[in-house]
Amino acid sequence: MDNTRRKFLKIAGAAALAGMSAPAIVKLTSHTAFASEDAGHATPAHGEAGAHGEPVSTGVRLGMVIDMRVFAVQPMLLDQAIAACNKVHNIPHFTDRKNEIKWIWKAPYANVFPEQETLHKSEMAKTKPFAVLCNHCDNPSCVRVCPTKATFVQPENGIVGMDFHRCIGCRFCMAACPYGARSFNWQDPRPFITNYNPDFPTRMRGVVEKCNFCGERLALGLEPACVEACKGTGAMVFGDLNDPASEIRGVLDKEFTIQRNPAAGTRPSVYYIV
Repeated sequence: MDNTRRKFLKIAGAAALAGMSAPAIVKLTSHTAFASEDAGHATPAHGEAGAHGEPVSTGVRLGMVIDMRVFAVQPMLLDQAIAACNKVHNIPHFTDRKNEIKWIWKAPYANVFPEQETLHKSEMAKTKPFAVLCNHCDNPSCVRVCPTKATFVQPENGIVGMDFHRCIGCRFCMAACPYGARSFNWQDPRPFITNYNPDFPTRMRGVVEKCNFCGERLALGLEPACVEACKGTGAMVFGDLNDPASEIRGVLDKEFTIQRNPAAGTRPSVYYIV
């Protein structure tokens, strides 16, 4: 990884960690952040101070492109990405699917893109599993319904974060998410962690969790675990959607991509090449 990219990831990650300890709900645009508690008050972006100390947008919006063509020809690659995420984030292994905790997982095309269903589909769409994770939406419905601000948009980078200590387990966020990207701990997950990572906190019974775009790794200048597991293949590209010079923007400019359920109006930050 070149130094410029590593520096960018460190800055984005440090902002992510800061947001985990002091969550705030904001509505982001490319240039302005609006504090949700005062919808009529706009604060300037690009690091300027808000009138009441609200976090303001830096103009960075992190996102991901998933190239399913690569996963189709290298099916084990998706398993590697899932395993890397599970190991880093202490995802428990439950044999009963109703207790399953998922940050990144496999799902059939018909479930991932029900609005894209057509009579004539490619062989990949018919038979290959698709990678699914939190979309880190620019207009997340989960954030709007959370009564404790346990889930929030980090104004520094657009990541939809989670504060496990604030979560009261009401599951409003799960009901509001149109993508099924959140999991609920019906029982204590800790006895079911097979490969414990001391660098990431475990959760408890009654808490919701989801993908965090590896904010803790970004703070160290590292890429998300799933992206690193696919390094050099182009299966997953991660970066700043608002930077015209970024790798991810180059991919989006060149390739035709689709997003999950755009009619929901949440503006996902995850794109798919199919």
